Amino acid sequence: LSLHDALPIYLYLGRTIMSKQAKTLTSVDVKRILDFIALKKHAARNRAMFLVTLYAGLRVGEVASLRYMDVLDVDNEVRDEIRLDASVTKNNEARTVFVNAKLRKELQYYISVTPYKNLADKLFYTQKNEGFTANTLTQFFHYLYRSAHIDGATSHSGRRTFITTLANKGVSVRLLASLVGHKNISTTQFYIDVNDDMKRKAVELAT
Repeated sequence: LSLHDALPIYLYLGRTIMSKQAKTLTSVDVKRILDFIALKKHAARNRAMFLVTLYAGLRVGEVASLRYMDVLDVDNEVRDEIRLDASVTKNNEARTVFVNAKLRKELQYYISVTPYKNLADKLFYTQKNEGFTANTLTQFFHYLYRSAHIDGATSHSGRRTFITTLANKGVSVRLLASLVGHKNISTTQFYIDVNDDMKRKAVELAT
């Protein structure tokens, strides 16, 4: 097979991969996931990890990298801003993650029931008492969504839902790109799931 003959196949596969996006979670999906988590072991940890992706839009690698010292201030309270070092972000650029009140409350509870020995300890540990990696956390979300019967969801679903939810509420693409650490707004646009509710709100602006 020559390169000339293979090129259309490569282009087709590329379009297929790009078009297959992670499922954007509905409110019903989120409730089902949280209800499922509540019935299983490590509920506080699993709930916190899920909500970090949903309420702050972090990538799984960024979630896995979090340490207590990243999240807690000198008074042992959850910060409203978390600084991600360049070494843990996809674009190798440090960025600030803004933590809303709901997520701060969730993380504060998780930390209160999960004692730590050192501030440098990983925030989230596996059942083997090892800090999660991007790979093991990706696997965790795969099994979580499959077990909760959420078809089409991946480790990117929380992040994509975060972006789509804010877009649906009128947050500009440029601001969204800055929040989630995208260099180009075209990348952010690719994440946004245009739905009927967004369309209804859009047409009302014409009146």
